[in-house]
Amino acid sequence: MTHQPQSLLVTGGAGFIGANFVHYWMQRYPDHRMTVLDALTYAGNIENLASLREHPHFHFVQGDIRDFDTIERALRDAAVDTIVHFAAESHVDRSIHGPDAFIDANVLGTHTLLKAAKAVWLDRGTGRGHRFHHVSTDEVFGSLGPDDPPFEETTPYAPNSPYAASKAASDHLVRAYHHTYGLNTTTSNCSNNYGPYHFPEKLIPLLVVNMLAGKPLPVYGDGLQVRDWLHVEDHCRGIDRVIHKGTAGETYNIGGNNERPNMEIVTLLCGLMDAAFQDHADLKRTLSPGPAGRGPHLRYPHHPCHRPAGARPALCHQCAKGHASAGLPAGNHLRGRVAADPQLVSGKRNLVAARHRRQLPGLGGSALPGSNFGEGDPLMRH
Repeated sequence: MTHQPQSLLVTGGAGFIGANFVHYWMQRYPDHRMTVLDALTYAGNIENLASLREHPHFHFVQGDIRDFDTIERALRDAAVDTIVHFAAESHVDRSIHGPDAFIDANVLGTHTLLKAAKAVWLDRGTGRGHRFHHVSTDEVFGSLGPDDPPFEETTPYAPNSPYAASKAASDHLVRAYHHTYGLNTTTSNCSNNYGPYHFPEKLIPLLVVNMLAGKPLPVYGDGLQVRDWLHVEDHCRGIDRVIHKGTAGETYNIGGNNERPNMEIVTLLCGLMDAAFQDHADLKRTLSPGPAGRGPHLRYPHHPCHRPAGARPALCHQCAKGHASAGLPAGNHLRGRVAADPQLVSGKRNLVAARHRRQLPGLGGSALPGSNFGEGDPLMRH
């Protein structure tokens, strides 16, 4: 059964993935109503949405997902038929040092959001179509050994950090509200995202900011931990397909099929930066000592949602024109951009790993085997 959204409430829409999703959606569906709810904590930045301030269908609400009355009012005022739930505490290291905030936001916050959705759409609702889409992480599945197959939607949950455990709990709550109350829900579990608006506590923007500032590059252990990398725009396209075509009650993995050790990401970014700063040999990377890695080298990839021959992510890591894709005119150097715009090294705005579209032979418009999404675009199954 398809869902045809007309009015969205996006939680965490001033954060990294949320802001990218809001921009993606408003560009693709400019006639839809868009309400963004964000508490504007350390990782949320209203400037991420600055270009939408004058859009006639855009409305911003500063609020907390644990505030039932604020959520209920936002749902009613905009006649919201679709919630896209990004708001979450999401940094593993922070969860180790302060797990309470993760339980509050990710578990209690998600539960409050579910209660408000149930109250508006089911208890006192009009019976109109609705969809609660919950954005989660592959961290709920735990880790993989070097020879283990990728994660699939049926992989048992095995969270290994307070962050992962809090997201696993929120996933279960979303599932429970579908099976217990009939709330139309979907959940997507993604791998590591990268792209515009990325907060600099995460690996890729942190590396880039430190390179631009001439600081050492922090690498955990020997840097051989493997991650699957997904450009945030591909992730947004995947969520779009799940919202429109996904089956209520189902979960969907959205992956990049782009596994790389952390040290390879460091080397790749250094190469891109070196190419942009050919006349600055002092920008060669230096690695600060990291804590010794514990246990075997683990992988955190999951199944790329049934990618058939010829399908691909639209955006990839390999890029020989990194500085141009990062927003610089051809032939310019990052040095000149940094000199003109000190914010690039202040953490307020960050250049991210470069990206470009790669055309591959065999790409067609046929439906993906085993799915309803079709058009070879972004690579999902359930």
